[in-house]
Amino acid sequence: MATQQSRSAARLMMAPAVILLLGWMLVPLTMTLWFSFRKYLPLRGGDLGWAGFDNYTRFIGSSSFWPSVQATLVIVGGVLIITVVLGIILALLLDQPMWGQGVVRILVIAPFFVMPTVSALVWKNMFMDPVNGLFAYVWKFFGAAPVEWLSQASMQSIIMIVSWQWLPFATLILLTAVQSLDSEQLEAAEMDGASFMSRFWYLILPHLARAITIVVLIQTIFLLSIFAEIFVTTGGAFGTKTLSYLIFQRVLESQNVGLGSAGGVYAIILANIVAIFLMRIVGKNLDA
Repeated sequence: MATQQSRSAARLMMAPAVILLLGWMLVPLTMTLWFSFRKYLPLRGGDLGWAGFDNYTRFIGSSSFWPSVQATLVIVGGVLIITVVLGIILALLLDQPMWGQGVVRILVIAPFFVMPTVSALVWKNMFMDPVNGLFAYVWKFFGAAPVEWLSQASMQSIIMIVSWQWLPFATLILLTAVQSLDSEQLEAAEMDGASFMSRFWYLILPHLARAITIVVLIQTIFLLSIFAEIFVTTGGAFGTKTLSYLIFQRVLESQNVGLGSAGGVYAIILANIVAIFLMRIVGKNLDA
């Protein structure tokens, strides 16, 4: 049993790391809150004084605000559905004995280690280019006109690119959960004449509930701040401007730090609302 002296020593040793982490989080948050109430234009006079809630009302009153929130939620929802469904399928396939199983698993997981900017450039130039892209050659082979993906199907293209990046993560988490399933239960169900769909629905899927919850929560946290893929591919055009990209435009392109900081506060509020919603709906599986 730990004594009072040992607990005090443990707290003392942990204090520098805790202070560093708190500073890492609180300093940017405090600066964002401060600038959100200031009229700060770096290239047009600098700090022009107190703005009150003017930045907040201007940002939320912008014609781009609600479409950017909608675009953000559509991308997050689309990516989650694709990665969870395909992740379950890939996890079940990779759990089966096959030749070169280790190599196949590495190839499936590899896209997760590619930088978002690089993967977006690869998809933009090698696959979705309407003239020299792989998809264009496939369309021409079947006698169809090539699709200009990033303008005619921009939202679907972004969801496809981001899903390709996050599918390995979902597959890895779900594969770990599949491998922890008791094989004797599956064998007993199979001997009793249960079909594959019955085994999947009543045994495998309930066992994957906690893993699916973890995938959804972690991916949502990162997907709400998606930026690089949109910056590289569509530049926020064709209805793909997310809340993060709108903040970028206000801060760097318009050089209005106060307005962009107010948008950052709105982004924090949106992230917390989504997180609370997910914890209430699917987070219960973590306590099961």
